Formats: sequence, structure tokens, C-alpha cells
Amino acid sequence: MKFGQQLQSSLIKDWYYYYISYDELKRLLQPELQSKSTAENPNAPSKKWTDEHETRFYRELEAELDKVSNFQQVKSGEIQRRIKISEREVTEVISRAKAALEQRENDQSNTEVPSEEDFAMLEEDLSDIIADVHDLAKFTQLNYTGFQKIIKKHDKLYPDQQLKPLFAARLNAKPFFKDNYDASIVRLSQLYDQVRTRGNPTKGDSAAGGSQQNFIRQTTKYWVHPDNITELKLIILKHLPVLVFNPSKEFEIKDSAISSIYYDNTDTWELYEGRLKKTEGAEAIRLRWYGDMDVDTIFVERKTHREDWTGEKSVKARFALKEKNVNAFMRGDYTVEQAFEKMRRDGKKSEKEIADLEQLAREIQYRVITRKLQPVTRSFYNRTAFQLPGDARVRISLDTELTMTREDNLDGRDRAGKNWRRMDIGIDWPFSQLPPEDVERFPYAVLEVKLQTQAGQQPPEWIRELVASHLVEAVPKFSKFIHGTAKLNPSRIDLLPFWMPQMDVDIRKPVSHRFGIERPGQSTDISTSGHMDDDTDDEMEDAANLPNGDDENYRRLRAARDALEQHEVAQRMDYGTTNGGADPNSLDEEERLAARPITDDDDYPLYDSDDEDDDLEEAKRIGGWTYRRKLMTHYAEKVGDKLASAFRLAAPVPKPTPMPSNGNASMGIPNARNNDQVREKRYKAPKGKKIHVPVRVEPKVFFAAERTFLSWLEFSIIIGSIAATLLNFGDTAALASAWAFTIVALFAICYSMGLYLYRVQSIRSRRAITYHDKWGPSALCVLLFAAVTVTFVYRFTHESKGGLKGDLKGRLNE
Repeated sequence: MKFGQQLQSSLIKDWYYYYISYDELKRLLQPELQSKSTAENPNAPSKKWTDEHETRFYRELEAELDKVSNFQQVKSGEIQRRIKISEREVTEVISRAKAALEQRENDQSNTEVPSEEDFAMLEEDLSDIIADVHDLAKFTQLNYTGFQKIIKKHDKLYPDQQLKPLFAARLNAKPFFKDNYDASIVRLSQLYDQVRTRGNPTKGDSAAGGSQQNFIRQTTKYWVHPDNITELKLIILKHLPVLVFNPSKEFEIKDSAISSIYYDNTDTWELYEGRLKKTEGAEAIRLRWYGDMDVDTIFVERKTHREDWTGEKSVKARFALKEKNVNAFMRGDYTVEQAFEKMRRDGKKSEKEIADLEQLAREIQYRVITRKLQPVTRSFYNRTAFQLPGDARVRISLDTELTMTREDNLDGRDRAGKNWRRMDIGIDWPFSQLPPEDVERFPYAVLEVKLQTQAGQQPPEWIRELVASHLVEAVPKFSKFIHGTAKLNPSRIDLLPFWMPQMDVDIRKPVSHRFGIERPGQSTDISTSGHMDDDTDDEMEDAANLPNGDDENYRRLRAARDALEQHEVAQRMDYGTTNGGADPNSLDEEERLAARPITDDDDYPLYDSDDEDDDLEEAKRIGGWTYRRKLMTHYAEKVGDKLASAFRLAAPVPKPTPMPSNGNASMGIPNARNNDQVREKRYKAPKGKKIHVPVRVEPKVFFAAERTFLSWLEFSIIIGSIAATLLNFGDTAALASAWAFTIVALFAICYSMGLYLYRVQSIRSRRAITYHDKWGPSALCVLLFAAVTVTFVYRFTHESKGGLKGDLKGRLNE
């Protein structure tokens, strides 16, 4: 929907008059709507945009900014005061509960025990504050978007009077949109957890999943649009507390900062390709620290990928190193024995643990030196982790402000010098001091859900609703190292990850089901963080101004909104939804492409660069016979494709039944959009590049190919034996049959050998080809039919001629 409609449907009644007057500002941008000549006013000003119009518009814009900013500050201060009051109330109630418990143990009862109703009231108050934080975040987001769009509309209509640079300074002077809610979320999480557990926070026990042997660990990654980040955090904290590593100190923004430096060989990019292709034993080596640049402890980590068929799990191992020793360790000047000398003296770890860490350090140091690994990419993000302390069954982490930067010294630029990391940046996101080619600001947050459940056990219901909601977009196996390295080295990296085409697709989705923040005691609307298209055709919007009148006007607006929502629900129930609808089972553009049957032309990679047209253009520039030959080849391929398509359509073979685009026909739901064609886009990689498609390869795949080849050989041997028998023990008529069966046997042997070698090579290369053999068995049946036909025809012809000759010879003898 258009932004004006989105704003109308998302506003909160109690805050109605504090939103940006978007339609009023839009009306001011159109002089013809401001002044029209009438009988009472024949001298109305012209429709041309004048300085007077510009001044009035800017004055109204300033007033709207003051209104929104002042309300946001007042509301934010109110929320902070309410959190402080709730902290006192929760502390008082929990203290009474503990005192009553202690007195009960001592056979005393002087203190009144808090009732269940007291805790319920506290939980309701906290839920109300959480809803206020959610509403304020949405209020801020909508108003900031409104200011951006109205400025964009102004500059589009009147390009000679650009307002964006001037108003950007005013926005920075009143940065209501930069308010960070992380500190409030952490405090609310602690309070809500204390109330929910009645003053006894969950400690977690090993029987619940900590040390089980028969469990399944599942890790899935999702992208989260910035519009949904705060809402997602507030939803999760009502089920899991924010994991605070140092609860004794006040939360600071730097406490959530995590930075990592990834190593690779800039000539071969072997670590990048190994992690991208998920080859067995692929490693990633990185240096990680938590907090700002002043921390002294650096963790040296190695992640090793293991295939499932090995029976092992991918592992991450690390050891700590002082920052001052990192450079010397990576060069080999600082030995492993020196690194663990103090640890061995302290005696806090066993000799076996120290030996394992030393072995890890030796292997990492050896690989860095022998493979000439050097820093290439840094990733920075602020992480909010949700987990019950001591309980690893459910762990959720949300990484925001994700940014990748270059750490190498390529292109003749001395970024880090001889140091292991560059020092011109820290945790000062968004790193505006860096040139564009050195930084990649990821547009989404990354949600990682780690589940550890018993075999056959389902994840919690709220987890299933969360990952199926409109708030997240699943991107399995997403890697910050792979994405950052590919984006920051466009001239050196040719193989791209499979999620690259999705970067140009808006991941925001309509609300699929009632899942979101609800205010206690009210049947509030579901979250309104649905899809908002770019306002590229704003002239088509209704120019009518939102009324500034009484409650009757608002009731009419509310009634129109409810009618619109009911109409959309009825449409979804009666007709199903297309890709842009709200049906959670409908396929989006990427899923339709993945579900499309593989054709003969599909090969590895699935997304390839469109080099053919470029080659033709290059030949055209060269001219002469080069261009003529290329053009003839081009048209010959086109004609061949058309003829092949015509033959396939004319062939009398069964045709598959086409499935409806929305997938609702199987459920008996009528489809009113059967005439609409689902348009699929075949994604193209940039010129000269390929996009890697993950292909699962296990040993049983090789064995299956080998068994198929042996089956062909077995059949060929049987046919060859029949041919040899006919050749050695048959008469003259059997000679033709022996030749026919011999040709069939030789064809089967040669064809199966070539197919087997092609399949094995494709499996080793992890190529996403069509492994199904749809021509070989049919051709073999045709050849066998021909051989048997030759046998019968030759035998019948030979016996008929032999019988006729014998009859004539007998009559002559008589």
C-alpha cells in the first residue's frame, strides 16, 4: 500500500494528533489545491510554485518536526519513569516473598505473603510498558519515513529548490529517530523474567537438554528488516530473558558490540571458497573481541565444517590471547609454549585441557604461516542474546548494525599496515569516515535460532509461530564472512553465495497471522509492520487532507480502516492469494524458481552471468567475419531451440498437470486469478561471475551412481551372452540376430560408461545438473525392440524362402 494509507492504518488513537500531517504537507506541495479562482476570490494566485509557497511549506515542516520530536521525547521519558517505578514495585514484592519464605522456615509469619494477583498485576503493568515501547518505536519509524518521503516528493516536484540537504541538518538537530531502546529492553527483560518466575529465575538443568546424548541441535538464520527489529526483541523477551554476561554493572551499548577479523589467502581465497562450497574439513580462522577497541583479550577461533555423513558435528574451538601478542603469534615469533606459560603456572585448567589448547594453537599458527593467510574482512555488529542461564535448549541471538569492512592492504592502500587490524575504526557505527569501497553496511539484522531438542520432540509453539511470521525471512547457511568478502572484493571473487539475488528483493511481508505485541486487557490489532512500497507514484495518491476535526471524523476513519481490513480478509478466504498476498503457504519469487522443474538447459550454476549477449555485442564492435560467424551461430542456436521445443510439444507423451500458482486448488478453494500468469525471474549473476548453488553430496550418492552403472553392465553382459550364443550355435539366419544384439550390448556398455563418468565428475564438482536419465532407458527399449524385430523378420523371410525352394526341388525330382 501507499505510505499515506499505511500511516492511516497504523496510527494509534491516543497519539492521533502527534503524527506527521502527511496529507496536509502533501496538499501544500500542490499550489492548485491551495488557491482556486472563485467568484468571491477572482484574483487567486497562480499555480506556479513560488518562494512564498516554499517558505510556508518549510515553516509547516518545521512545526511538524517539533511536534513529533517533542512528543517522542516526552513519551520516552514517561517510559523510563514507568520502568523505574516498576523496578521498585518488583523489588518490593519479591523481597516480601523471600522474607515470608524465610519466616515460614523459621516458623514465623509476620510478613504478608504476596498473592498470585500481585504478580499478575506486575506482569500486566510490564506488558503495558512493553506495548508502549513497541508503539513508540513504530511511531518513530512511521514519522521518520513520512519526513523522508515528503522531502523526496518536494525535491522531485521542484528540483531547483532541493530541500533534502537543508532538512537533514534539522533532523540531526532533533534526532528523535535515533533513540535506542536496547537499554530499556534489557531492563524490561530482567523485570519480566523475575515476575514470570516469581522471583526465582530459571537456572536450567542438564536433564532438560544440557548433557543429553540423544538430542538434535538445529541452527537456522533469518534476516530481519529494520522496521521489525524492536518488535521482534519485545516479543522474544516475553519468552526468554536477555542474556547479560555481567549483570553486576549497568548495561552500556558497547557491551553488545562484537568484532571479528577473518583471515584468508588473497591469491587463492581458499578459505572463502571452502566455506562457501561447504567442503569437508573447510576452515574459517578469525580473531574476535567483545566490546570496544580497548579490550585486552582477543579470542583466536577456528571453525571447521563437517559433513553429516561423517557422523561428526561442525566444531568451533578457540583460545584467548593478549592483544599485544597477536602480531607476534601470527608471524610465528611468539611460540605456543609462551602463550600458555601463564595458564600452566596458574593451574586453573587441567594438563589435558592445556594440551588440547596448545594443539589448537599450533595448528592455527601453522596454517596461517604456511598458507600465507592474512586479515581480509572485519565484521562488526551489536548482539542481543536471549537464553535461559544454564539452559541451552533454546538460544536466540539478534545481530544489528551488521557492517563488514576491508582489512587487507591490497589495491596499493595501507589499511592495517603490519598490524593485525586497522585502527582508524572502532565500534563507531556506521563508520562514516570510511570510503564506500571499504565498507559494506548490511541492510538487515540477522536472527539466529539455535534449538536443542530431544529426538522426535517439537520446538516450542512460540518459536514455530515466530519463524513462520512476517517478521523474519529464512536464509539458511548465511555467513557474514562470505557475504562481506564477496561484496568488498568484486574484482577478485568470482563465485558468489546463493543469497546474493535476494539482496535486491524487499523481504517485508504482509501480516500472515495474529502474532505480535498486544496490550493486556485489549483486543488490539495485529502488528502493522507490513509491506510498504516505495512511494514512486505519489501523484496517484488521494490529495485529500486528513481532518483535524473532532472524534466523529476519527470514527469515520477507523470504520473505513476496519472495512478495508475485513475486505482483504474476505478476499484471502474466497480467492486465495498471490505472491503479494498474506497466505503463508504461497510461494515467493525465489521459492517458485526453486520449485520449477529442471529443464535440459539448467546446469551448474543455477544463476549464471548473461555473457552471450555481451559476446555478441563485442563481435559486433569487431565486425567482419567474426561478427557474421557469431551472428550465424546465434541464429542457428535460436532455430534449434525453436525446433526442439516444437518437437517436444508434438511428441505423443504424457503431459504433467499444471498446478495453480497459488497452490489452493488442491484444497477446493476457487481461484479468481487463474488467468494471471505467474512471472518468474531467472536471476543473473554479474558479468563473468557465478552464483554457487548448494548441492548436498554424501557417499551414498557415489554408491548410487556406481550401482546404476553396474546394473547397466549386468544388462549388457546378458545381451552380449545371447549374441555370442546365437553366433556360435545358430544357423545363417541367427547371424543377423547376433549382430543386432551385439550392437545393443555395445551401445549399452559405451553409453553407461560415458554417463557414469559424467555423473561422477559432476558429483565431485557439486554441479546442480539433471541427474535423472530420461533418454537412456527409452533408447535401450527402442534398440531392443528393433533387435527382436530383426530376428523375427529375418527368420520368417529365411524359412519362407527355404520352404519354397524345397517344394520346387521335390517337384522337379518327380
